[in-house]
Amino acid sequence: MDPHLLRTYVTVVRLASFSEAARELGYTQSAVSQHIAALEADLGLPLLTRRPVAPTPAGERLTEHAGALLLRLDAARADLDRFAAAPRATLSIAASPLALHPRTLAALPATGVTLRGLPRERVPVAVATGEADAGLVDGIAAPSDPLRLPDIAPLAATGVSEEPLAVLLPAAHPLAGRTGLRLDDLADARWLDAPAAGIPLDRLRAVHGGPAGRGFRTALRYEGTDTRTLAALAAAGHGLVLLPLPVAASVPGATAVPLTAPRLVHRTELLLLAGNHAEPSGTPAGRSRTPAEPSGPVAEFTRRLKT
Repeated sequence: MDPHLLRTYVTVVRLASFSEAARELGYTQSAVSQHIAALEADLGLPLLTRRPVAPTPAGERLTEHAGALLLRLDAARADLDRFAAAPRATLSIAASPLALHPRTLAALPATGVTLRGLPRERVPVAVATGEADAGLVDGIAAPSDPLRLPDIAPLAATGVSEEPLAVLLPAAHPLAGRTGLRLDDLADARWLDAPAAGIPLDRLRAVHGGPAGRGFRTALRYEGTDTRTLAALAAAGHGLVLLPLPVAASVPGATAVPLTAPRLVHRTELLLLAGNHAEPSGTPAGRSRTPAEPSGPVAEFTRRLKT
């Protein structure tokens, strides 16, 4: 399957237009049509209807595979490009919002740093494809357990910090006087859904283990990445939110009540492209083969994180 044809196909599906895909890719519309026809001939199946432009059932199935296939190819190219690249004097870091806390910010070198805030799921992609030299990603996990990372490239993940979690409530909320809260007691509450700025609700549903699709109802969806806005929404009574205790404890007009069960922490990990050493037995998919020894600004940042 020719990846050039596959990229054209994915672009046509995303834009639902041959002409728009041609404009974005810098091709003629005729060339885009030829790419799709060649891919359909290669697979022996019709992939797109033309009016309207939409994937057929076979095309929908291909779309499910295409993103991961193309991402893996981009990651492989970025990994190999490192062998020919000159040493860098600057450092590019991709980070999810809640991964930017005092410890990680203090570790940043004084100069030559570009810091990009990205949604949580985009951070491993940025490191794998060479958009960033390093990544800081966060999530919830059992104490000392690694985060679950997508299997897109050999990534080396190192734990940076673990913090307790707290439910952020308006100061006048009936539960604000509790010394601790259990997730089981909050499944029927109204929550803020902020997948980029906070802990995604689907993750809470997963660790809660209740009936599929039930519990943790969305009162308001926030699609930004500013954790201060998210905390202010919770303080104003628009819904509950789970945050690292150090973040939740300093929100005006709100009360942070520690989460007591299940036993979870907010974990931050440093992501680097792994080296070519053998993978240890039992290593989870998508994470650390032993990292190649970092150098330059990446080495300085790694050292500062560990001290």
